[in-house]
Amino acid sequence: MMLDAPFHAELAEGPAGARAYWQKTEDVLRIRLAHYPGPEAARGTVLLFPGRTEYVEKYGRVASEFADLGYHTLTIDWRGQGLADRMHRDPRAGHVNLFQDYQFDVTAMLEAAEELGLPRPFYLLGHSMGGCIGLRALIEGLPVTAAAFTGPMWGIRMAAALRPAAWALGWGSSQMGIGHVYAPSTGPESYVATVAFENNLLTRDRDGWNYMRRQVHDMPELQLGGPSLRWLHQALNECLTLARLPAPKMPAIAFVGSDERIVDVPRIAARMAAWPGGQLETIAGGRHEVLMEDPVTRGRILTRMVDVFASAGEHGSSASRSA
Repeated sequence: MMLDAPFHAELAEGPAGARAYWQKTEDVLRIRLAHYPGPEAARGTVLLFPGRTEYVEKYGRVASEFADLGYHTLTIDWRGQGLADRMHRDPRAGHVNLFQDYQFDVTAMLEAAEELGLPRPFYLLGHSMGGCIGLRALIEGLPVTAAAFTGPMWGIRMAAALRPAAWALGWGSSQMGIGHVYAPSTGPESYVATVAFENNLLTRDRDGWNYMRRQVHDMPELQLGGPSLRWLHQALNECLTLARLPAPKMPAIAFVGSDERIVDVPRIAARMAAWPGGQLETIAGGRHEVLMEDPVTRGRILTRMVDVFASAGEHGSSASRSA
């Protein structure tokens, strides 16, 4: 049974009536979920998979717009971040034992959706690391009708000359028992809390930046630093594994900023080109977090997502009636 969890509605700026819950995973970790309600006559529920370092309050504004478009939203603090159980005694280290472990969190999220009686059909929205977790979940049968992605982490951008070293360092760190150590050039500092707006890689919109920064300053317990060496190795391995698997058979759309400098854009383009009926749209001037850009840009992206969701939902309903 789920229990009420802390939730900071004033920082989330989401639809009225949003609530957060604790949920236990199969491997007995505590994660946090947030339900942002939509209209009574809803068109379905968006399962929103956040990126690395993120937390449920961050998507309050997005959930408000989904509610206006007719959808409930359920989102999650993945293990090791937000208010979920952290994975190492250093709570700022972005750490995971196995990338596959995130699927325990996905299962717990689905159980919560059922317990809350959220309206079907379900749709997936995966951002960055959440796009990687989401693609794995889709391949393993996640019961959604359509999927959308923003800046999905289907590859990590780095110089070609550094990639072999990253693989070797990640693998070797686990063998030597130092997998918890921060990846090179990172540390315990929260990126959003410490980087100046002018130098950030996430958004060109100052209001979007201030929204994120206000959250992590007012709730420092949400802050997360850089990834551990083990996380890096696990992530690289998962991206490579997924690249070798066929795309799921469902409608999908992905968005990437033209100024994306965190994830591997050619990997995204290759995946969507091979996805039957898949669509890829580039957001001019957008950076990694296109849903944290200005309201006009965000609204245009969400409207396109909903077009894909609605078309898939209608097709699915027609197929069900004719079966």
